Amino acid sequence: MASVRAGTGAAVRLAVEGPAEAPVIRVGAAESGAAAEAVLARAEALTAEDAAVRCIRVEAADDVSRSLIGLGAARRAPAGVEILPGLLWQCAARWLPEPRPPFPEIHTVTEGRRHPLRPEAPEGTVYARRIPWLGRTLTFRTLTEPGDAALFSRWMNEPRVAEVWAEAGSLAAHEAYLARLRADPHQLTLFGCLDGVPFGYFELYWARESRLGAHYEAEPYDRGWHVAIGEADIRGRAHLSAWLPSLMHYLFLDEPRTRRIVGEPRADHAQQLRNLAGSGFGPLATVDFPHKRAVLVALGRERFVRDRLWVPGAAAADARPRPPDVQA
Repeated sequence: MASVRAGTGAAVRLAVEGPAEAPVIRVGAAESGAAAEAVLARAEALTAEDAAVRCIRVEAADDVSRSLIGLGAARRAPAGVEILPGLLWQCAARWLPEPRPPFPEIHTVTEGRRHPLRPEAPEGTVYARRIPWLGRTLTFRTLTEPGDAALFSRWMNEPRVAEVWAEAGSLAAHEAYLARLRADPHQLTLFGCLDGVPFGYFELYWARESRLGAHYEAEPYDRGWHVAIGEADIRGRAHLSAWLPSLMHYLFLDEPRTRRIVGEPRADHAQQLRNLAGSGFGPLATVDFPHKRAVLVALGRERFVRDRLWVPGAAAADARPRPPDVQA
């Protein structure tokens, strides 16, 4: 057995055996919380780049097995417990530093549109994931640190970003822009970071009460997003396959009732449309706004989980066949 360290710093001895599509993790004696965390970290590593893993059997003490089941990452099986990738990657506690329970559902009306009352926006780091093919840690955090507005302003004035966003302007104008969004409970602004260094800006919104909600039959918990990658060295396939599925992953984890994520890229932005298609999004309609013609695209939770779209290339036409559906 190899010794690994859980996030608590405790050493846990693990062994991984068996075929790649159905490995077995054997766990040595350890405190149940630390052991469960170490097992989840190893299971994440086994499934982060390989969509062919069908299940991961865990041989561990009963308290460790109960912890894994209680977290929602595993189920009981004839020979102990097994982690299913589709369960694991919907286990919010693995990637959200402070996972929130679903906000109680009561409805309100915004500009004539009935929708669930939204929770208060989170603060700080909301998501963290180790990206093995980059050897770096990706995080999403709110814009609450000194210098964030100045960095946002620099990016908005970068010609490539300004061409799409049309938000070039002064620092004062951008500070007012961000303050307006912070005061809006229907939107959330985030920076994407690699090893703590910001590389891009993201606006997340609830679709039903957004401008897009008037153009399609939005479900109560549909989420939408806009992106500006500010740092040129982060553009490219390797980085796209890290931040884009991770952002979708965050949206699905943050609200378990979210069944669909939508977007509204410019209809003439061929590269972005290709990137979205290669990440599992499909077109629903063409929408005309005063400032642009857009393609309404959508990604469903079922497809994200079933096709393992956190794995690079999993949505490609020539991707390896996914495992068969889970047996009851």
